Amino acid sequence: MANPDFEELVETFEFLDDWEDRYRHVIDMGKAMPPLEDALRVPATKVDGCASQVWLVPQITDGVFSFRGDSDAMIVRGLIAVLLTLYDKQPVADVLATDAAAELGRLGLNDHLSAQRSNGLRAMVARIRETAAS
Repeated sequence: MANPDFEELVETFEFLDDWEDRYRHVIDMGKAMPPLEDALRVPATKVDGCASQVWLVPQITDGVFSFRGDSDAMIVRGLIAVLLTLYDKQPVADVLATDAAAELGRLGLNDHLSAQRSNGLRAMVARIRETAAS
């Protein structure tokens, strides 16, 4: 079981009847995120393997993982917001113990994202896990 914020997101997705509503919800989540400052949109924060431009700025403070992110694509911004719900402000050990594929599968994302978006999502999760492991 994931953290309470992600469990709430799972409940929201269960309430939404079809994928179009869920897709809109993901986009709305992305719109609600504050934009990443241009100074943080640098090669070191860029995530390779994404079809869109994606930047993640992770941070670990006192064993707690947090990050900020942004993308030039609305759906990808939404996917970053979903990952924030799953990982942000979690103990590093919990980040490493989280089976992202299984948790995201509970949202039905695996069945409704293009191959490129799925690859990009996996690349973002890999970056998060690499940071948490270091």
